[in-house]
Amino acid sequence: MALDSKAIISRFQDYLRINTVQPNPDYYAAANFIKLQAQSISLQYQPIEFVQGKPIVLLKWAGSEPSLPAILLNSHVDVVPFEAEKWDHPPLGAEIDEDGRIYARGTQDMKSVGMQYLEAIRKLVASGYKPLRSVYVTFVPDEEIGGADGVGRFVESEIFKSLSIAVVLDEGLPSPTESYRVFNGERIPWSLQIKAVGQPGHGSKLYDDSASENLTKSIEISVNMVFLKAGTPSPDGFVMNLQPSEAEAGFDIRIPPTADLVALEKRLVEEWAPVARNMSYKLWRFDQNLSGKQLLTGNDNSNPWWVLLQNAVNEAGGKTSEPEIFPASTDSRYFRKAGLPAFGFSPISNTPSLLHDHNEYLSQAEYLKGIDMYVSIIKAFTSYSSP
Repeated sequence: MALDSKAIISRFQDYLRINTVQPNPDYYAAANFIKLQAQSISLQYQPIEFVQGKPIVLLKWAGSEPSLPAILLNSHVDVVPFEAEKWDHPPLGAEIDEDGRIYARGTQDMKSVGMQYLEAIRKLVASGYKPLRSVYVTFVPDEEIGGADGVGRFVESEIFKSLSIAVVLDEGLPSPTESYRVFNGERIPWSLQIKAVGQPGHGSKLYDDSASENLTKSIEISVNMVFLKAGTPSPDGFVMNLQPSEAEAGFDIRIPPTADLVALEKRLVEEWAPVARNMSYKLWRFDQNLSGKQLLTGNDNSNPWWVLLQNAVNEAGGKTSEPEIFPASTDSRYFRKAGLPAFGFSPISNTPSLLHDHNEYLSQAEYLKGIDMYVSIIKAFTSYSSP
């Protein structure tokens, strides 16, 4: 491996080793690391802290035409927890195996993308390239717990509004094939908790409409159950000859942006938690202010940024699949809410998606190739001269 490639990989490893695991991420250590990287390529550095202990790092590569709206490259700093004993390599070790795979939490989600932005800019600066449009790079907190104190506050601030952003790139998902995945929308998260009550009694009796029976009917028609709670505790487990008077379950629901949210909630009440079956429910509607809006970024020739993205990936030797709806939620939803086109794009191909999984990894080759993808994309976006 060439010396510059070794240095690129080493910087990535250093970032991966910073402990930004929820619920206690060391955001300041990450911010200090990013500051050093920014200084090494002469980027302007600005820390912003809307919530104490949760800094947003804003970097700027100034363009020669400041009147043109700028490009924003966003990434989140935090990563999800892990069960270290179930990994083959230390989750914060950034170890490289004999096949060139880098193992660490954040290799895919999404420390790789944040560093690829910087390495692409480093290459462009070294080549003497001068962008027309300014480029902003943000490293934000709390995406893994909803992003409210990160991008959620950022997009509502006067600082953000003063940036005059034209388009945003944020995280996507790895692709198991040669094609890169692109996302132009995402699902709205809801959390549902339902509770059933019924007559308690001896375990030998068969009751109609018992709490467990009523809850089971709802479980059979639902998806993504995340907890199930019933039974009467005993010193060594549960009382086995007693039917419980209450039973509860929780569900993670991800709703397409085109869904009729009013009709969906009506169905939840009537089918999943009907009063006639002695049931009640609690519903947490995350991003309720987005209800009824189809927050999708255009993916046809009417959107020049989509055309530029496709062409730039092709010119770098890759190809994109048709845009998809992201199966979960990312910070992109806040940018779309602010009226901006936003694409989810992680330049990772030929790789299984291991977000939040054991043994998350990214090969050195894919990481380096992804940097070249961003070189091409950033050049295409920043040289686009139309308003």
